[in-house]
Amino acid sequence: MNKIILKAQDLDGFLSKDDWAMIEKMDELYRRSMLSFSILSSARGDSEKKKEEQQLIALYNEMGGLMQEICKKESRIKVYSFETAPEHHGEASRLIAKLRDISTQRQEFTYYTQRAYELLFTLAFGGVKSENKNYLIPKTPVTIPVQNYAVHKIPNIDDKIENSVMCVMLRGALLPSMIVSKEIQEFSSKGYVTPFALFKIKRDDSKNEATMEYILDLDRSYYRVEELNGKDLIFADPMNATGGSLVTVVKYILDLGVKPKSVKFLTVISALKGALRAVRAIENMTVYTLWMDPALNELAYIMPGLGDAGDRINGPDFDETPRDMIQLIADYGSSIASLYRAQIRTIEDTVLRR
Repeated sequence: MNKIILKAQDLDGFLSKDDWAMIEKMDELYRRSMLSFSILSSARGDSEKKKEEQQLIALYNEMGGLMQEICKKESRIKVYSFETAPEHHGEASRLIAKLRDISTQRQEFTYYTQRAYELLFTLAFGGVKSENKNYLIPKTPVTIPVQNYAVHKIPNIDDKIENSVMCVMLRGALLPSMIVSKEIQEFSSKGYVTPFALFKIKRDDSKNEATMEYILDLDRSYYRVEELNGKDLIFADPMNATGGSLVTVVKYILDLGVKPKSVKFLTVISALKGALRAVRAIENMTVYTLWMDPALNELAYIMPGLGDAGDRINGPDFDETPRDMIQLIADYGSSIASLYRAQIRTIEDTVLRR
């Protein structure tokens, strides 16, 4: 098999001594939080539960303050609640709470993922100030006494979005990548549909966080090098735990001789360690995340996290032949297919023309 493998030890080599000191401080705070989890799980009375909840709130506030301090020193990590006005933070927090909730079912999870990426798009592109405006003039269903039209003014951000290519790290990243491409199409004055570069990468879940390997399968990846060079490469993945899959793919692209104009990573939840690894490893990488979580467990899952986002969006694969790109799209059903028609046509063309 034609594969590229990156090891966890390689990723850790990108982190500085200051990074490690901050990560260890955060890990210690989270260990204290897990003690509170244990107490809450076994609390028998309301007073004991309330007392421990207050302790947990204080710990989370302390962790949030520390993460904000770290991100102030690294301008290429953009966290929604650190970058936007306080009145917008509640919406992001509500979305993350619903995505985390174990009782949130697949269709609802997909809905909240779409909402999350609307906010992330605004974080990555909506803050761009532009004196030029684009005008949308939709024809409405109202025809009495004449056919009605409306005029809507939106920022002209064509120069920020019409050089973009969506780079998909398969499975959990497929739908988020389609969502971001659709947002770009809707904001483009020309209805620009991004090209797609599709990469088949997985991590070896038989290993732990310290020994993890990230395996890029080139035989099942679909892309054109000429569509990547000089472009704004956008990666969208619900979760950034270790940063390993992202760094593996980007390093491979760079090794091909590709010189991207920029690399953006839009993720719903990022672990602190994964965000730091990404920006330390890739010179022109910017991480945009709706929420930052403090820690990883020994299996390299984000804590508190939200579980396997790929399974929660796509449903799990139960055998040794996981669904390919076209099968995943088919499983989304007609409602998703009709919403992202242009993106699906482009993806199908990318796969079939190889």
